[in-house]
Amino acid sequence: MKRLEGKVAIVTGGSKGIGRGIGEALAREGAHVILAARDQEVIREVTVGMRAAGLHVRGLQADVSKEADVERLVDDVIRTEGGLDILVNNAGWGVFKPVIDMTVAEFDGMWATNMRGVFLMSKAAVPHMRKAGGGDIVHIASLAGKNAMKNGAGYCATKWALRGFAGSMMLEVREYNIRTITICPGSVETGFSQSGKKGANIPQPADVAAAVVFAVTAEGRAMFSEIDLRPTMP
Repeated sequence: MKRLEGKVAIVTGGSKGIGRGIGEALAREGAHVILAARDQEVIREVTVGMRAAGLHVRGLQADVSKEADVERLVDDVIRTEGGLDILVNNAGWGVFKPVIDMTVAEFDGMWATNMRGVFLMSKAAVPHMRKAGGGDIVHIASLAGKNAMKNGAGYCATKWALRGFAGSMMLEVREYNIRTITICPGSVETGFSQSGKKGANIPQPADVAAAVVFAVTAEGRAMFSEIDLRPTMP
């Protein structure tokens, strides 16, 4: 039997890169996966391909920075799937430039997706998980939330904030059997990565997805509250 058979999962930012990899990995373990992204056409194309491979996947358009979109997304999932067991807050946006060159719109945009989106999604999901007796909330943060980087002030700030949010929320919801897991990747070979690193020693989206699967399939008595994921070589 697959380890997540019958579980229901939402993955935000699910149309490409790490989010797409996480969605596919959860579905291969038997989960019913809802991939959420802002671009309706892109998410449709992704889910068509996954369903052709026999995976139980749906795509829904949603901008996680918008409260109405989040409420519509979660309500749809509860209505059609009957519950929500796993939430992966993966949607993220980064602008990498000196502070004096960054626009207010760019700064606000990162906070809207990277933190406001996490808050809105978590706030919407927790009541349903409490009612069901438990669940898993996975936040995809970054090693940029632990290590400052040149030209990364805005992005790093959102990821430092995410780790603080996740740690505090973990203490609030663990008594309801809801595990809060924060995964902090370093360089990953995706279109988003700023390192430009490629090759056999650079983690792939599938490696981040493997960490998510590892955490959410752990025995219920254990919680891996934070996982760092680094390249094997500098």
